[in-house]
Amino acid sequence: MKFGVVVFPGSNCDRDCHRVVHDVLGQEAVYIWHKDSQLPKLDCVILPGGFSYGDYLRCGAIARFSPIMKEVVKFANDGGKVLGICNGFQILTESHLLPGALLRNQGLHFICKTVSLRVAGQKTPFTQKVSSGKILKMPIAHMEGNYFIDEEGLKRLKENGQILFQYCDERGDVTDRANPNGALENIAGISNAKGNVVGLMPHPERASETILGGEDGRWLFESLL
Repeated sequence: MKFGVVVFPGSNCDRDCHRVVHDVLGQEAVYIWHKDSQLPKLDCVILPGGFSYGDYLRCGAIARFSPIMKEVVKFANDGGKVLGICNGFQILTESHLLPGALLRNQGLHFICKTVSLRVAGQKTPFTQKVSSGKILKMPIAHMEGNYFIDEEGLKRLKENGQILFQYCDERGDVTDRANPNGALENIAGISNAKGNVVGLMPHPERASETILGGEDGRWLFESLL
């Protein structure tokens, strides 16, 4: 497969994503600059974590107007696979490729730690290899990871099976205590209705090698392969 990793001013996980798909999984990968106006022929676009445009206004609010995002939106609407991680998830919601919004963490603190995630859905190319109910461990590092959507939107997410990951405890129980940021119903990651666009706040690229503490993040990339 060929992956494209978009680089915005302030991206800081672009090299991590490139390393996982290219060096760890042996796939072709290229960097795509935010000012580019065309996408090369790709199988998957990754919007990495970081602080695009310094997180001014709202996280992802300026990045959505980058020239390349017009092409990313077209790519996604044509069925292309798009993965948004952390700030990339925020950009996907700002671009209306995913529903809802990421608000400031409930405690108004930046959170950086490893969390447990319960796999809530298998519907997408990014999760098909992971059994529903499986518990994964991945790191989070964000200030605005508090997922919110209105009542009707939440109902649609549930009906369509678009909730993919939920924060949980080590036993897999989805509890308030296991919720690090106040996200509605402990939501850590979702997909669009078609399943070709996925966003999540935890960092799978930081959990894809044993030397970094675990390989649970590889499930997403290997599912796609």
